[in-house]
Amino acid sequence: MSNIVVFGAGGTAGSRVAAEAVDRGHRVTGAVRRPEATSYLPTGVQVVTGDATSERSVRELAPAADVFVVAIGGGDRELWRDAAETLVGTLRQLPDPPRIIHLGGGSTLLTPKGTPYLDEPDFPAEYRASAQGQADALDYYRTCADGVTWTYVSPPPLEFHPGERTGQYRTGTDQPVTDDQGRSVLTYEDLAVAIVDEIENPRHENTRFTAAY
Repeated sequence: MSNIVVFGAGGTAGSRVAAEAVDRGHRVTGAVRRPEATSYLPTGVQVVTGDATSERSVRELAPAADVFVVAIGGGDRELWRDAAETLVGTLRQLPDPPRIIHLGGGSTLLTPKGTPYLDEPDFPAEYRASAQGQADALDYYRTCADGVTWTYVSPPPLEFHPGERTGQYRTGTDQPVTDDQGRSVLTYEDLAVAIVDEIENPRHENTRFTAAY
């Protein structure tokens, strides 16, 4: 059993990670900015006020955590790199820091041409800032995260939505996992399965992985 802190537990992805982890018997703390808006989280999730971009929050929650899951959202490009910098900068000062699992963007995955999906000409302009922010966070982990253990998780770049939990998925690294029709599809519920599986049996330390059916 692990002690898991989920930053952004009130969101679509974070709430599913929290629920999956509780169902498997882990101790889960949901760190959110507005605890009063998380009444739908399952029994067993301890909800606290917390912010992944706050050194104080990270430092206060770290002693009781084995893993920090970062599942935060927002439209500000700086948000995700700020969170990565805060987590890494704070945790590397501790003697036994929690592992970081950062739920990142699928648009950072690479097309068959070897370029990120977010650089495609038809990439929606309204999502570009957040996509680039997630790319900034991935670059930071890859180049500046000495002294901590991290994993960056990317969902499929397009077909990623709430749905059924099947418990099935396949993993890849920097390009989407595709089926026989060339589609890369996954539900939030099965991404949560993949994340908790990674917590229980680490296979992607200090690297990025993606998952799909």
